[in-house]
Amino acid sequence: MPSPNASYSITLRLQLAAEDARAIGRVTTTIGDADGAVAAMDFVDTTQDPVTVDITVNAAGSDHAEAIAKAVERLDGVHVHRVSDRTFLLHLRGKLEVRPTVPLKTRDDLSMAYTPGVARVCQAIAAEPEDARRLTIKGNTVAIVTDGTAVLGLGDIGPAAALPVMEGKAALFKQFAGVDAWPVCLDTTDVDEIVRTVELLAPAYGGINLEDISAPRCFEIEDRLRERLDIPVFHDDQHGTAIVALAALHNALRLVDKRLEDITVTVCGIGSAGNAIARLLLREGVGDVVAVDRPGILASEMDDLDHVHRWLAERTNRAGRRGGLREAVAGSDVFIGVSRPDLLAPEDIATMRSGPIVFALANPDPEIDPVLAREHAAVVATGRSDQPNQINNVLAFPGVFRGALDARATAITDDMKVAAARALADVVAPDELRATYIIPSVFNERVTDVVAGAVRDQARRDRAVAPTS
Repeated sequence: MPSPNASYSITLRLQLAAEDARAIGRVTTTIGDADGAVAAMDFVDTTQDPVTVDITVNAAGSDHAEAIAKAVERLDGVHVHRVSDRTFLLHLRGKLEVRPTVPLKTRDDLSMAYTPGVARVCQAIAAEPEDARRLTIKGNTVAIVTDGTAVLGLGDIGPAAALPVMEGKAALFKQFAGVDAWPVCLDTTDVDEIVRTVELLAPAYGGINLEDISAPRCFEIEDRLRERLDIPVFHDDQHGTAIVALAALHNALRLVDKRLEDITVTVCGIGSAGNAIARLLLREGVGDVVAVDRPGILASEMDDLDHVHRWLAERTNRAGRRGGLREAVAGSDVFIGVSRPDLLAPEDIATMRSGPIVFALANPDPEIDPVLAREHAAVVATGRSDQPNQINNVLAFPGVFRGALDARATAITDDMKVAAARALADVVAPDELRATYIIPSVFNERVTDVVAGAVRDQARRDRAVAPTS
């Protein structure tokens, strides 16, 4: 069973006989015996008989939470008055709101923020369109665009069901980078319609964050939007993951005393994230990439490859390996999985070169149990928050967009992604580096500023910035 965690947190409102001094002890013991974790306790009302008590419990899943509640209900002298799912309570009425940033208390306020004064600002933008980045929300606003076809590990659940994730993404943008982002959940999966809709919406935004759009459609959507828009377009499932993975790899290689240009990296799962990771590794000068997908190891002579697989097949696997994952991993220095659970065995890691590095990033269940992986690997990373070395996109996208918006960037280039990865890696000081700490925490206060600065400076070097009026 997975460990209890806050995502399956419930609050049990209990009524206990006032004279029963041992009731609380029996309740907490029962919760522990049911493998639950008591997170908090609050006496709501002790003036009445029975006494009302709230106990917050972390469970490992919905069925586990229900079993804990039933176990408590069976206790003599204990009545479960109500069970509240704390995650659902947190999401009631959504997680976002809009507030004005200027006072609107007097006639003077209204005459400047709205009519008639606003007309002067409209005329200024009509004369100098780039002033919209300075005089409107465009300079600090990102559209989070999805069609709901590849949401987390849930798959194609549609745009309405994707909205809670997009709200969460917007909250992260604001919390970590001060960027105002807004969900744009589109009720279409047609590539032409998505591209055209985003084009029509783009004047109000300083950047487009594509999110949870299934491959291979996501590649075409991003490519077409990058061609047509003069603002950054960034598919976070691809490039955010790639930036953080590259940063973690730089630090892992320092631990095992290897150079990027000397190693072979097996990338398993050439969807959106795997494709971007492989491409960024090639951009950074990795020795070789062995790309593995459902057809096996990608090779240039393979028939029926789509253009994404074909591009990689022609630029990877220099040693001409054949076969599946096991053949790819043997003799590799690094395994990066963005595929599905339980594909890699400990004995496979044993066939890798000395000091093997394993990034098992399938979420929530990785390609190999991290505990088993550590028996053979020098460094292990996952996508999970309950494990060391979490490869989490939130380490990248807030700073990437903060830097791009500050630079008035018109695009996010490959060199900007590499700069972001190098800067992120350097947040971990040499004296802090260890096998369980190759990437900073998402709550490290330096991360966003460091990544933003690297992206901003690289955007200016790349001349990928809008003209100033």
